[in-house]
Amino acid sequence: MKRAAGFTLLEVLAALVLLALLLVGVYSGVRTATHSVSSGSAAIERIDQVRSAEEFLRRELAQSLLQPISHNSHAEAIYFDGTAREMRYVAPLPGYLGKLGPQLQRLQLVDDGKGGMRLELSLAILPPDGQPARPLGDPQVLLDHIKGGSFSYRGVDAEGNAVPWSGTWPDGRLLPQLVRVELRLVGNQGWPRLDVPLRTNPLNNNPQSGLPRAGLGNGGRQ
Repeated sequence: MKRAAGFTLLEVLAALVLLALLLVGVYSGVRTATHSVSSGSAAIERIDQVRSAEEFLRRELAQSLLQPISHNSHAEAIYFDGTAREMRYVAPLPGYLGKLGPQLQRLQLVDDGKGGMRLELSLAILPPDGQPARPLGDPQVLLDHIKGGSFSYRGVDAEGNAVPWSGTWPDGRLLPQLVRVELRLVGNQGWPRLDVPLRTNPLNNNPQSGLPRAGLGNGGRQ
């Protein structure tokens, strides 16, 4: 009798081993490609986040308005409040939020609970009748995964004397001429050096302030 044609058990096992090796290779290639795509997408998203935060800060700080955010003990208007990790000012937001009018903006470097920081923006509406500002929504994260950073300010004082870079703006009756935002980010993505000139100064635009105007020509910028 003729033997029935077919494969031996050894041949079947060898074929299964080859098939398994082929599937492992395919899976490894797909996994590597997926990881590369994910890493590339994450890098692009990070670049977009950094760029958006930079553009927002540059635009909003440059458009700071001469609208009081508070008053000191002498009932003098305070236009700007700045420390190394927080600043407050009034500026109009773009888009549909701008229809609500100028808003009190509060930028903060906040601990993220993981040994780093994040840059947060809080908004509040300033009622025209002088009532306290009303918060508008929850704080929004402009940028996260920050290793360290600070805000600093430069300008002139009420007598027209130059104020060097400082982590605290000394006189809120005046707007600083320049605001610097320095950040150190986690990873390889860098933060550009950001020095924003403010376009207006209350000494040049508010003759009722009673403050001297010396040395503040050209909108308070040197």
